[in-house]
Amino acid sequence: MKILRFLLIFIPISLLGEFCKFSQPLIFVFSALAIIPLAGIMGEATESIAYFAGNRIGGFLNATFGNATELIIAFFAMKAGLSDVVKASIAGSVIGNILLVLGLSMLAGGLKFKTQHFNQKVIDVTSSMLLFAVIGLIIPAVFTQTVDTKLLTTRYEGLSVVVALIMFTIYILSLVFSFFSHKDLYVTEAEEGEAPKWSLIKSIMILVIATIFIGIESEVFVGTVEPMTKAMHLSEFFVGIILVPIIGNAAEHSTAVMMAMKNKMNVAIEIALGSSLQIILFVTPVLIILSLFFTPMSIVFNTFELVALFLSVIIANKLASDGESNWLEGVQLIAAYIILAASFFIL
Repeated sequence: MKILRFLLIFIPISLLGEFCKFSQPLIFVFSALAIIPLAGIMGEATESIAYFAGNRIGGFLNATFGNATELIIAFFAMKAGLSDVVKASIAGSVIGNILLVLGLSMLAGGLKFKTQHFNQKVIDVTSSMLLFAVIGLIIPAVFTQTVDTKLLTTRYEGLSVVVALIMFTIYILSLVFSFFSHKDLYVTEAEEGEAPKWSLIKSIMILVIATIFIGIESEVFVGTVEPMTKAMHLSEFFVGIILVPIIGNAAEHSTAVMMAMKNKMNVAIEIALGSSLQIILFVTPVLIILSLFFTPMSIVFNTFELVALFLSVIIANKLASDGESNWLEGVQLIAAYIILAASFFIL
């Protein structure tokens, strides 16, 4: 995390580049490099606040702010009318967390420890919820592709909102399950917490400042997406599904790998799968509702995105079935991600 702090120099550089009208690809890179450390600082501030707030409120804060960076980026992209980029980033986050982050974690941890074990019951709950969430995304897509287009009148436009509200409700109920009714399942997850780096007041101030700067940098970043894709001959789809998730979750990704290297696979897997679950059940519904104030965004994903999502979740459920992991499983996950990334690149 300390290495990421050096990237903070790109905050003034990116803002200067925007003011002085540097080339759009350069501003894209500068703003992306500025967002990465800000996301890390936001995560540290949230962890410190969670220490003072206690496990229950802390868990809620981590769930809320865990994907805040990506939510902010997606909001500005949606505001700019880049709905396809937003939906691609949602799919890319889930795929990246399950295949890339989990794969890197298993590889790094497996090279240090021959076999690593994790709480199978907890991961089973998360992976099962993840499967339900993806099914919730598949049904509207199948519905719109199988029903006669003449029947898709304006009365069906509320389908996305209905599905979003159901998903958000499930998200709230999952928090109740985790932190209240079945919190005993998660007792084994508890580690003796380290003292926070900052006081409560300082943590809140840093969180607010980091959020403001992420908002500024996200607006700059999104403004360069279209010019950059044209200049670099990349599709907006590739940017949304590969680049945006990596930029928005870089700090969180590094944390998962470090946890695995400390033989804390419970934490590493929960970061990967739990973050994916939050993206579908929390971030997606929020974006759908917010889009009603701009250009309404549907919850219908394209076929390739849905197939990739579904296969990724099936893999996650398979890996959760035995309660242990090794480096070879990590290599397999990374290989699957590279194959998907290459496929998305040529679209």
